[in-house]
Amino acid sequence: MRRRDFITLLGGAAAVWPGAARAQQPGRLPTIGFLGTTDPSTMRPWITAFVERLRDLGWIEDRTIAIAYRWAEGHPERYAEIAAEFVRLNVNVIVTTGPAAPQAKKATSVIPIVLALSGDPVGAGLVASLAQPGGNITGLSMQWPDAAGKRLELLREVVPSFRRLAIMVNVGFPDAVLAARAAQAAAQSLGLEIATLEIRRAGDIVPAFESLKDHADALYVTADALLNANRLRINTLALGARLPSMHEFRESVEAGGLMSYGPNLASMFRRAAELADKILRGTKPGDIPVEQPTKFDLVVNLITARALGLTIPLPLLARADEVIE
Repeated sequence: MRRRDFITLLGGAAAVWPGAARAQQPGRLPTIGFLGTTDPSTMRPWITAFVERLRDLGWIEDRTIAIAYRWAEGHPERYAEIAAEFVRLNVNVIVTTGPAAPQAKKATSVIPIVLALSGDPVGAGLVASLAQPGGNITGLSMQWPDAAGKRLELLREVVPSFRRLAIMVNVGFPDAVLAARAAQAAAQSLGLEIATLEIRRAGDIVPAFESLKDHADALYVTADALLNANRLRINTLALGARLPSMHEFRESVEAGGLMSYGPNLASMFRRAAELADKILRGTKPGDIPVEQPTKFDLVVNLITARALGLTIPLPLLARADEVIE
């Protein structure tokens, strides 16, 4: 696996967290509550990376640590229910991702929460600052100001003549809305026409494509649990509409998208395991700085490019971290 580097922002010194692993009932293993926003099959590669890194650090599932997995399966209304269950179970750490973070924070101000990935945790009111989160939440943020602009630059290398951009966003997820605004601003700076496809549930995806009626030359898909769970459907419809698509993560390119530019999710989940380890060993989560990735992966799907009749420029292929063919 390729190493992924993270910037660790300056933070305070470690302190003892009273709810850490030492406060166990006799015979009870330290327990991580894993709140999955999608389903086990979608998150399997990331869970594998998380569990393997825990093992490296001495936490062996069902021997030295227990992991309680719960799956929202793309239904946001389940986040609060699962978070409340973890509070009743008195887990030592909750590990989740940005979409479920607000509900997890509402459920507890005591149990440490590790975000394996999130958008803008400061803007979402989850932490006081990246350097000094305070409270019971820390983790990893994908916030990167120039990412949207870079994605559009890459897309224009492949489709130099495109003038109209469709941006698909789950408007029920605040981080995705912020990401869409960044994409809109980047598109406006390039003089592109913009059509925003607002998604609230899976049933909105097909009508969104029908509403375009050939009024777009490319598709920009923001990331969230709902759209990720429906990535195969989205890419099938994009291919049928002859729309080159840009995504935030490689998993969507594996499912037939044209390109992605974003952090490696398996690496982020491995780092989340390291943060959980620190907390289980006594570090206060509010003293662990929220980290940001310093390297983004470029992934290109040549099969999709051929199906769209596109030729990927050789200089871009040479820069790609992964080419699917």
